[in-house]
Amino acid sequence: MSASSHASTPASPLDNSELASTLAAIRTNCYISDARHATDYTLCIYLLKMREYFRWEHNIPYHTELPRQQLTTWLTQRENDWDELEDRPFENIPVQGTLHDPFDSMAINKGLNGLGYVYSSGYGRNMKPVFFLGELECRKHHDGYTLLVAGKEYARDLAAPPAMSLDNTIYIRRESLRRMCWEKIEEWRWNQPKNAMQKAMQCYDFDNAPEQSLDAMTDRELQSVMLHEIGEIQAGKSLGEEWKVMLASMQHSKAEIMLRAVRDNLADALSTLPGLLQDAETASMHFYTANMSNMRKELFPGFVSAYESWTVAGDTRELEQLVDKAAAHWQSLAETCLELHKESKGNCEAALISAIETNTF
Repeated sequence: MSASSHASTPASPLDNSELASTLAAIRTNCYISDARHATDYTLCIYLLKMREYFRWEHNIPYHTELPRQQLTTWLTQRENDWDELEDRPFENIPVQGTLHDPFDSMAINKGLNGLGYVYSSGYGRNMKPVFFLGELECRKHHDGYTLLVAGKEYARDLAAPPAMSLDNTIYIRRESLRRMCWEKIEEWRWNQPKNAMQKAMQCYDFDNAPEQSLDAMTDRELQSVMLHEIGEIQAGKSLGEEWKVMLASMQHSKAEIMLRAVRDNLADALSTLPGLLQDAETASMHFYTANMSNMRKELFPGFVSAYESWTVAGDTRELEQLVDKAAAHWQSLAETCLELHKESKGNCEAALISAIETNTF
């Protein structure tokens, strides 16, 4: 079975072009990845992701209620398809007569970018392979990094992260970022708490112009996403391959969650927060804080305190002073974790948790 046999995949100008086989192979790899990793999610998260995936595949507007019976039928069929695909190897990607390894994004993009499309592949949470194909909205260079921004997407999997990076190339997915922004807005509307997300939304006019406000938020957060990916690249260079080895050895554990929080805090201290402060991005600072995980906040109480002071007084000096010292702290803690992993030869989960818990900032 190939992805091209699925009637529910979104229509694409590639379906009847010389790149039809390219699209079909990428979609098949997306299905294989989902088949292998769907059980990584809790049932609640899984169902939410599948609803969102169904909405994307059927191009249903955010404000439109999903057809319940059609969704149920689709979900059953998709899970049946996964049963057939789970043990399949990933397909090589054909581009204009040449086959490429699905993880060779650079070579695949050499054949696609000139035609107006962009492709990306890599590994996300729990080492889940992530693939996507979309329209190339723009390609530009920023401080030594190549930035590829995708618009409409024609192939994706359940994960659909708004951005990924490989070497010095950053892939930003506008459609996925817009969807993530909308999900955060909808989540806030359930209980409407007085928090950072409320402050972020107050910078726009979601009551009277929801679509325009969502577009404006997405445009603004493209910059934040780029800054974070630059920080990820910088953190990756400073921590090396051993960090990936350590992380892979801690899958599905509290230590993995904490290690990811340490690295995210390092990446943001290196790039995201200095960038937001330099550009005086009030709305983005609120949105950034709203989307910090509980673990990251628990490990970085100094930021939470400085953010709250800023919201009251409007003075960024406390945030600036904190950020000036934060990168060194997270770098040092990350190096401590690497040393513990090296000394223990992998049997260090408890030691890692202890080291991180006793070194909050």
